[in-house]
Amino acid sequence: MPKYDYLVVGAGLFGATFAYEAAKRGKTVKVIEKRDHVAGNIYTKEVHGIQVHQFGAHIFHTSDQAVWDYVHQFADFNRYTNTPVANYQGEMYNLPFNMNTFSKMWGVRTPKEALAELNRQRSEMAGKAPQNLEEQAISLVGRDIYEKLIKGYTEKQWGQKATELPAFIIRRLPVRLTYDNNYFNDPYQGIPIGGYTQIVTKMLDQPNITVETGVDFFANRQVYEAEASRLLFTGMIDEFFNYQLGELAYRSLRFETEILDEDNCQGNAVINYTERAVPYTRIIEHKHFEFGKGEKGKTVITKEYPADWHHGDDPYYPVNNQRNNDLYKQYRALADKQAKDVIFGGRLGQYRYYNMDQVVRSALDLVAQEF
Repeated sequence: MPKYDYLVVGAGLFGATFAYEAAKRGKTVKVIEKRDHVAGNIYTKEVHGIQVHQFGAHIFHTSDQAVWDYVHQFADFNRYTNTPVANYQGEMYNLPFNMNTFSKMWGVRTPKEALAELNRQRSEMAGKAPQNLEEQAISLVGRDIYEKLIKGYTEKQWGQKATELPAFIIRRLPVRLTYDNNYFNDPYQGIPIGGYTQIVTKMLDQPNITVETGVDFFANRQVYEAEASRLLFTGMIDEFFNYQLGELAYRSLRFETEILDEDNCQGNAVINYTERAVPYTRIIEHKHFEFGKGEKGKTVITKEYPADWHHGDDPYYPVNNQRNNDLYKQYRALADKQAKDVIFGGRLGQYRYYNMDQVVRSALDLVAQEF
């Protein structure tokens, strides 16, 4: 007889949320994780008193009050507001595109002046249906903003020329005719005081949850599957099916982290580097997520490099073009045939990009279906 009610493969936010809720309902759960730590890509580690986001910047933001209240069970959040800055050949621009951006770029002062220039530049695409990402971006924000703040960054992010990327990747771009640098419109935003790892740790610290890290599901698949009545798989859905229908595409990331002997390196948590010649997309200075907290005379920065995904690399997000979405539907059909025994969840299991609040909401929705 199976020892556990559920085996959860992956100790990220999705798997941990489901495991916690299942345990609350009296279910026994085993969670296994390939990495040597829990929390997946939201893992944070303290370095010189600074909570370092080990796998890229994570800012929790949501319009879902129930999700906001839910995560507050596990951590107190600060009032951090995401206000990234873009560096193009040494020129600094506020993001998202707002009056500060337009004033710096064109010397305009009023919303009326900014809108007139935006409309003048957008007219380049008047009467034309955008055929690629470049044309779509120009139709939304004009050529100046596209050339300086979108083109190079996007080409680095996807590893392709903008003219070769489909238009639907950029469905809309935030344009604000106010002097407001708040990147998100969501009413709830912040970062957990003391980092994200504590959230997942507290979720999994339940008497009927067993956690094993540093183990590979595929190395002992039959053994693990026999241990539980049901399986929640949060890894790559095509890998689960041994790529039998073909490989889905993913993008990966590479991080270079440095400890610097100074208090303040760049003056902002996130600065994007939007020119193509700079190989990384952004530099994160972690102490600014918690308003300068950390040891005096020390700061930690991380350069983030987009990368092609190859077997053995960490997949960070799916490439949701038509070819991959169609292939995912075929894998989804295979998954549906196993729905009695296996559930797929999270970014990789459901092959879609999720923000953190969407991960929590999706996991809670799954819980509502299961119990």
